[in-house]
Amino acid sequence: MYLWIKAIHVIAVISWMAGLLYLPRLFVYHCAAPVGSPQSETFKVMERRLLRAIMNPAMIVAWACGLAMITLDPGLLKGAGWLHAKLALVVLMTVAHMAMARWRRDFAEDRNTRPQRFYRIANEVPTLLMIGIVILVIVRPF
Repeated sequence: MYLWIKAIHVIAVISWMAGLLYLPRLFVYHCAAPVGSPQSETFKVMERRLLRAIMNPAMIVAWACGLAMITLDPGLLKGAGWLHAKLALVVLMTVAHMAMARWRRDFAEDRNTRPQRFYRIANEVPTLLMIGIVILVIVRPF
């Protein structure tokens, strides 16, 4: 059962990361669309569907499976500084997810005040967190 949960966890993480990398890119393009234009309205639909149909469920499944693995094998937490560090980065990833949800709401209500550059920089945050998480899981440096 553990390996099935782990497989589902990896699938959920991949799906979640895809959304975390794509949504800020949509925001970059949305910034260039005039408020109320057909293009802006299309971006609103794309952003909402990406967040609600892919990112939110994927995040929930990733968290649930990760916690299930720890529950099934509590020994993972003993002497595993890498896992504690990974969990800290996953919490930051969740904070980034919540920030993107807030930004999506701003776009949906035509209240975005941030420039494209902000979203270009924000687009790098999930990538940096992912690199840290993968290194911690694979290398287990401590």
